[in-house]
Amino acid sequence: MVRFMKRVSKKVGLSPGTLVHIGEKKTEQVRIRIIDFDDQHIEERDLGAIEECFPYKDTLGTSWINIDGLHEISVIEKIGQHFNLHPLVLEDILNTDQRPKMDDHEEYAFLTLKMLTYDDGDHQLKMENVSLILGSTFVITFQEVEGDIFASVRERLRKAKGRIRKGGTDYLAYALIDAIVDHYFVVLEKIGDEVETMEEELVTRPSPETLQLIHHLKRELIFLRKSVWPLREVIGAIERGELALIQEKTTIFFRDVYDHTIQVIDTVETLRDMVSGMLDIYLSSISNRMNEVMKVLTIIATIFIPLTFIAGIYGMNFKYMPELEWHWSYPLLWILMFAIFVVMLFYFRRKKWL
Repeated sequence: MVRFMKRVSKKVGLSPGTLVHIGEKKTEQVRIRIIDFDDQHIEERDLGAIEECFPYKDTLGTSWINIDGLHEISVIEKIGQHFNLHPLVLEDILNTDQRPKMDDHEEYAFLTLKMLTYDDGDHQLKMENVSLILGSTFVITFQEVEGDIFASVRERLRKAKGRIRKGGTDYLAYALIDAIVDHYFVVLEKIGDEVETMEEELVTRPSPETLQLIHHLKRELIFLRKSVWPLREVIGAIERGELALIQEKTTIFFRDVYDHTIQVIDTVETLRDMVSGMLDIYLSSISNRMNEVMKVLTIIATIFIPLTFIAGIYGMNFKYMPELEWHWSYPLLWILMFAIFVVMLFYFRRKKWL
């Protein structure tokens, strides 16, 4: 849980709009990339300084400015000043623990949401905060680390696939949000595979490690739900046409994203119910194993009760026990005890107790 808790206490006592980076420094150097395009041309390059992206604010085409790294507050301040971003918006960009939300500022819209990945090796859900500024001629995205799930969007831009080069900034914003939401299904698929594997372990060979994995997955799904539920409200507001920068022809695409969000929420709730029920399955499996062990031990003890009785009688130190003087008494006693063992074993098998 600690990896999801940011140092929000650093802002205690500060005035609203004070820029403080809340989160870990996840990249050494801020990387700024620009893709400027229209239906006829595309320009893609890395920028050495934040000032180099300023001319792209009022281009005739569409400009996508992507910034990787939030720890250099001066970069955020400069871009906020040039693009006339509200101080509270900049404050939310630097807060990597920000709940998914949307704000309409007439000239631009601000959206923040969570980008999720799942580490198969560590079995951990990794969460990254992504902020998006939507303007009439530009889209600015802020990420915590380099490397993302927008490679497919960039490839569509390079190859002019579909309507992305003709759709404008609102369609580009849709494509980016859709890529994030679609990747939720990849994360859920991996978690679903772990849930199925864990169910098999619960039935066949439950162990304390299995119990730890149950609690781990339960915690991961709680944080996944925390990221998806607010996103439903954001996409729903866009789909209802509450953003003036979203054209009516693009609204239908956001309606599709909204449907995907609902599907993700339903899947998360289903997985949560399954994982919650696994604790009962674990306790039942442990109880069944204990019952099997106790049954075997009880049967063994039951078989030895008459044998112990016979051995106890002839182990008493009475002087007058005529059987002790018989020549065949010792082998006959062994035969009798073995016969009792066989008869009882046959009886238990007939009753299907073994």
